[in-house]
Amino acid sequence: MKPSKKQNEPSGEDSQVKEFEQGLYDVESALVALKQRYEQVENDYILQDELKWRRSSLHMSKLPEMKAELKHIEQQLEVLSINLESRLLNWRSFKDPFWQIVRFSGLGVIIGWLLKSFAS
Repeated sequence: MKPSKKQNEPSGEDSQVKEFEQGLYDVESALVALKQRYEQVENDYILQDELKWRRSSLHMSKLPEMKAELKHIEQQLEVLSINLESRLLNWRSFKDPFWQIVRFSGLGVIIGWLLKSFAS
């Protein structure tokens, strides 16, 4: 016996479930990336404070080795300040997860009902 055509076609409910699962996966991935970036920023702030303290302690030294280390510290501080100037949060990183949350939280349904009531 051959399976019927309807059994081979994915139902609308199955595609909605898969779409929801994909949206949920995307939101989870974005959250993991955000947590990693937040940890990097925290670590950079700590390192920046340590390097500033070390720079201030080496600033008084006249030895050539210390001056080379001071220059290296200055370069590290410059790289850290560039890294920290980039925003932790920006709209581009939240745009897709934001719309997925709006879509699946029921707000879309409420807006749909409002639009339907105004159109009727």
